[in-house]
Amino acid sequence: MKKMTCKELGGACDVTFHANTFAEMAAQSKKHSVAMIKKGDTAHIQAMQEMQTMMQDPDQIAAWMTEKEDLFNNL
Repeated sequence: MKKMTCKELGGACDVTFHANTFAEMAAQSKKHSVAMIKKGDTAHIQAMQEMQTMMQDPDQIAAWMTEKEDLFNNL
């Protein structure tokens, strides 16, 4: 089992996620981010806005995903 923080996954806080696969880790991060945004957490809203900007460029988001998955795999 590996662990990563919300910040390590592009988020805004130090909440820690635990997972065996990167897909599980990403799903936990997404669920957390959605919950925080629904609560009106400005730091998470800002992180989501940055992610949405990045998603406008397929190459940029693909590189970002590869970077995060590599970070997970190297833990």
